[in-house]
Amino acid sequence: MTVSTTPDATSPAPHGTESPYASSLRSSAEVVVVGAGLAGLACAKHLSAAGLDVLVVEAAEAVGGRVRSETVGGFRVDRGFQLLNPGYPEVLKVLDLDALDLQPFDAGVAVHRGGRVSVVRDPRRHPTAVLEALRFPLGTVKEKAALARWIVKVTSAGELKGPDSGWSQGLDAAEVHGELRWSVLEPFLAGVLGEVDGTTSRRFVDLLVRSFLRATPALPARGVQAVPDQLAAGLPAGSVVLGTKVRHIGFAPRSLVVETVAGGVNCQRIVVATDAHTAAHLVPELRVPDSHGLSTFWFAAPTSPAPESRERLLHLDGDRSGPVVNSAVVSAVAPGYVVDGTDRRALVSAQTLGTDTGAEAERRVREQLGRVYGVGTAGWELVAAHEVPHALPVVAPPFEGPQPVDAGDGVFVAGDHRENSSQQGALVSGRRAADAVLSDVFGRSGSRRAG
Repeated sequence: MTVSTTPDATSPAPHGTESPYASSLRSSAEVVVVGAGLAGLACAKHLSAAGLDVLVVEAAEAVGGRVRSETVGGFRVDRGFQLLNPGYPEVLKVLDLDALDLQPFDAGVAVHRGGRVSVVRDPRRHPTAVLEALRFPLGTVKEKAALARWIVKVTSAGELKGPDSGWSQGLDAAEVHGELRWSVLEPFLAGVLGEVDGTTSRRFVDLLVRSFLRATPALPARGVQAVPDQLAAGLPAGSVVLGTKVRHIGFAPRSLVVETVAGGVNCQRIVVATDAHTAAHLVPELRVPDSHGLSTFWFAAPTSPAPESRERLLHLDGDRSGPVVNSAVVSAVAPGYVVDGTDRRALVSAQTLGTDTGAEAERRVREQLGRVYGVGTAGWELVAAHEVPHALPVVAPPFEGPQPVDAGDGVFVAGDHRENSSQQGALVSGRRAADAVLSDVFGRSGSRRAG
């Protein structure tokens, strides 16, 4: 239910509305949703809109699950390097993007390689970047042509129907080799997938790349916590109980029961909307994938370490000289991450694979960032470091799409592990679980069934 450090306080409900949070656990509900991550909140939203009495029970002291933010040392920091892709179809359906005030990255990357930094932007969104792309010093003309053919190929819906393999094998088959792959594509995908071994499904990677080509990832102006807060604010008053861990789920004489540290809740249906690891504990017969862990370091630098021309770009280490797979000057993209508008310090993120934020890992991260940005980092203040052990469910080939959400006996399952490893997957899985619950409640006739 939560994979983060000490939680911060939840954001207040919008002015003029009742809080969705309950002061205490009630004894019954029609549907109990276990977990207030994106999947659980989306599921609750759909069920509440259909008229069902829903209670969301969350172990942490704030909603969001793995999509969380906290305020530390005058900065807003997200639990992990979180991006919201406004091109995801489900995001457009369930979120008010205008209210989130999205702050987009520049569509491109800055790559440190061999002591120099080279920039390449998407020419479709930056017409003046066409010449920049042609002059990009990494990769031969042949390599660039192969990469362009691969990009065109992954935008074809028919390509998703072909044989699946690991994404590394997919790049081999597309003859994408050389410096562009080593220094740009592989480090970029490592940060997105949580692995650099090339073992994630090629079909899934094609879907992700297509989504990045459709829209530019962005950050909510006040941190990613704004996303789950917005979903929770749309629920009826008292729908969410925080700080209440679910121990197990089972059967009462005439209902299901959710046993928590604060007592039991009787209900007719249960939706387990947690990460895969927790879901397998609550529903032992459930088959769930393994997961990749990620760590994120947040530093306060006296000034931005990148020149203005590229400080809104994602930075990659094309030399792959350390643990960092990507870095960003987050305060340049979303100034609201600096709480005090008069504070001129810069907030810099660095993402690594695995879960190690110890002193030696921090030392290696600082050294690598010094090379990437070409500045000294010894004086940078460590604001926060987060380890997210179950950050991304493994999507192994063959990727067959959605997994069943009906576990039987009135128990349903939601989460990105039932759909795909993305925020899109989490939101869609919540809707699918809600649809399954509604079908179970009302049946094909449209009349309510007995519990």
